[in-house]
Amino acid sequence: MPRPATTPDRTPVEANRQDGDEGDLGAHFQRLIRRFGPIPLGQYMAEANARYYAVRDPLGAAGDFVTAPEVSQMFGEMIGGWLADLRARAGRMDSAYVELGPGRGTLARDSLRVLARAAGRPDVHLVEGSPVLRAAQSALLGAVTHHDDIDTLPDDRPLLVVANEFFDALPIRQLVKTAQGWRERMVGLAGDVLVPVAGDRPMDAAVPADLADAPDGALIETCPAASAIMAALAERVAAQGGAILAIDYGYEVLRHGSTFQAVARHQRTDPFAAPGTADLTAHVDFGALASAARHGGLVVDGVAGQGDFLLSLGIGQRAAALARANPAQAESLATALHRLVDPAEMGTLFRVLAARSAAWPQSSGFAHAESG
Repeated sequence: MPRPATTPDRTPVEANRQDGDEGDLGAHFQRLIRRFGPIPLGQYMAEANARYYAVRDPLGAAGDFVTAPEVSQMFGEMIGGWLADLRARAGRMDSAYVELGPGRGTLARDSLRVLARAAGRPDVHLVEGSPVLRAAQSALLGAVTHHDDIDTLPDDRPLLVVANEFFDALPIRQLVKTAQGWRERMVGLAGDVLVPVAGDRPMDAAVPADLADAPDGALIETCPAASAIMAALAERVAAQGGAILAIDYGYEVLRHGSTFQAVARHQRTDPFAAPGTADLTAHVDFGALASAARHGGLVVDGVAGQGDFLLSLGIGQRAAALARANPAQAESLATALHRLVDPAEMGTLFRVLAARSAAWPQSSGFAHAESG
């Protein structure tokens, strides 16, 4: 769930703010909608998440949610081992470590510890928009280079890109079937309450043919920002060498239904209430990410469940070794392992995609996954 790392373009919300409104984003939206009409859901999500991440560290038991790196060091160690193995077989020890939306830096810390033992710590480049989280990352990791977006990443060496729970926080577009046809889902007002409404512009041409014949009220959602970022990264990696590893909750085949949600204090809440105070996310379309990576020139080694991926990398053996070395921690290690890999926990809902330069060797962890 870490924040979108790219800075959104200036929007009407920002352009039409009035002095004294800075504390209440809901008031901005209400004023904007009254003046100009309903706004796209994607604009609402982008503005709300930008406010949310700018002023807080949302991670951990005291925050709003917990990500896999916070569950156990084993997660980051597996990612570090995956990167170290690929880097060594490619023979490119000069590769840079890049992470999109790195949270507190926990995943980077654990991954870099493994990379440092395997022939040296790489240069670290973090794409992060939150001042609060930038400070936390620098305190934890030491020497890092921060970037507002991917455009300023190094262009003279291979890139090893990790994106854990990054794409889910990017703004989505939803289309809803009405009696008049498909329309974009917007955010409007019912009195003083923000509510989802159907727009008035026909959107039938944007709906895939196999999903177009649906009953009124049916929804589909896409994330143009996710595909654009993946395609841009893919072009860089195809030209410079390296690989991209994306991990998030999601699916591989676009289907009807909304996955748009808000989380605060580890509980789901109304995504249209108190914007800017909860984490807004949606499930990631890994089929679309894979297509964007291929379009950018990369080889996709596959998409796998997080559980299968981590088990293939040896997380079970790592848990056993840690338990032998720290018997008092055996139960907590078993609990963490279960949460990361069990199909009823994060093992199946969370997906892992790996894409690489055609000049680089095939990555590990996808023996039974579709590639191409």
